[in-house]
Amino acid sequence: MKKLIFWIFVTLLLSVSMHAQTTATPTPGVAKKAVFRATKEQVTAVQKMLKAAETGKMDDAFREEIKKYQTANGLKATGTLNRATLEKMGVALTDKQKEIPVDPNSYAAADDNKSTTKKAPVFRATKDQIIAAQKLMKEKNLYAGEATGTLDPATRAGLKAFQEANGLKGTGTLNQATLEKMGIALTDKQKENMAVNSQ
Repeated sequence: MKKLIFWIFVTLLLSVSMHAQTTATPTPGVAKKAVFRATKEQVTAVQKMLKAAETGKMDDAFREEIKKYQTANGLKATGTLNRATLEKMGVALTDKQKEIPVDPNSYAAADDNKSTTKKAPVFRATKDQIIAAQKLMKEKNLYAGEATGTLDPATRAGLKAFQEANGLKGTGTLNQATLEKMGIALTDKQKENMAVNSQ
């Protein structure tokens, strides 16, 4: 009999415990994060604005159009109609949406927008310039090979020796400073790149 009472007691205790877990109220002070969702009317308005099929639904082709718009307007290309995107487009928000703050991650970071930051052009010597440098180094006994127009290890070693003997950084590359020190003319393209790099 004692065993039966014990098992009834344990069963009751477990059922009360499980019931308490399933009906537990949220912890006070911990707010559930509100998710921003565009309405069907807003989706249709944006589709009209982007000249997409006005279905009121988010499909892959429409998401790509949104990404293009976001990229062109300093927004992170998420392909979603978040608050920042709707505001940028001038689409009215609902009262409920206005309560949800703009996610700071909705905006493109400076390094996200690669089109605005151009890399400086890389300086490259032409084959004719390499041949001229090889001939000059041969005259100065810094290079023993043929004038092939190729930056092989022997040419690089000769360039490094020339650079160090003339107060230049010994890089072993045929850069602008080395060509100028050797009296070898720069091409028009190289001069343009110099102007770009100095800006």
